Amino acid sequence: MSSHALSQAMQQRQTTIQQLFASPVRLLAPMEGLTDPLMRQILTQIATDLGRPYDWSVSEFIRVTQHVLPAHVFYKYVPELHHDAKTASGTPIHIQLLGSEAQLMAENAAYACELGAPAIDINFGCPAKTVNSHRGGSVLLDEPETMYQIISAVRQAVPAHIPVSAKIRLGYTDTSRMDEIKAAIAASGADWLTIHARTKTQGYKPPAYWDKIQSFNTLDIPVIANGEIWNSEHAQNCMAQAGTRHLMLGRGAVTRPDLVAQIDREHSQISNVQTTLLWQTLIAHQIKFLQGEAKSDIVLVGRYKQWLAMLTKGYSEAKILWDSIKREKNKAAIISALQMSER
Repeated sequence: MSSHALSQAMQQRQTTIQQLFASPVRLLAPMEGLTDPLMRQILTQIATDLGRPYDWSVSEFIRVTQHVLPAHVFYKYVPELHHDAKTASGTPIHIQLLGSEAQLMAENAAYACELGAPAIDINFGCPAKTVNSHRGGSVLLDEPETMYQIISAVRQAVPAHIPVSAKIRLGYTDTSRMDEIKAAIAASGADWLTIHARTKTQGYKPPAYWDKIQSFNTLDIPVIANGEIWNSEHAQNCMAQAGTRHLMLGRGAVTRPDLVAQIDREHSQISNVQTTLLWQTLIAHQIKFLQGEAKSDIVLVGRYKQWLAMLTKGYSEAKILWDSIKREKNKAAIISALQMSER
């Protein structure tokens, strides 16, 4: 690519980022085994119907280990690549990669872009023991130099107009390396940073330390806050303490699929829209989930029960339904119970 073309591509990327972050960003978090393509389809549709679409969502991490992954692996995790990398409701999907070998990560990122990825996100936040024991995810927070090498290699490998972002926690066992992590991010060429406001050791145990995100605002890139946001009040407190307008919503968005609309009620893109998702309305989405694609009905029922168990924290009706179907294995019977609860 000529220097002029490169300059134009970089300017295009900067314009894209300015447009993405011109207003407060709300994105749906990548959660392994939870926000899979089917769940993304349901949750982004609900958000769109409620007048506050997600700005984008991020795929579950795609593990990079020994080689450039074949196309079918990317399509398995991100079938939206067949549809301009967007869900049926039009929400863009960014591809997340996880690994520790800089060159291999770069090659896979470049191939993901060939397949249509609109942006690449790099996972330094996953706390899972199996991932960390294989030198992936949050364990790399103890290796800021490796983080720098991975992000910069990916940045150089993907087309200049494609954004590259990173997701981190505050540290691995503690927060003592925050300054080193910040310096690595600053030097790497990352276009924005998402921060889960806990260390790996703190896992998902409350509270989240939103105020510690504040120190990353000295970076010359947008910062997105994440962690322990279950309602609108939490969101407002998080933004105030973290010093950023931008949020990534995770388990709270699964428990209350209307969370994004509740947070930005006054900024709804549909006038006079009901921003509260009633249980009766959510039933149709649950049935659609149960009618989705999966390896088998057993898998689909298991995934649905996982969601329903989370919904019990947000809806009293979900607790009643859960008590009646928690041992049920027949999909048709569960759909029938859902339809009965609508009456």
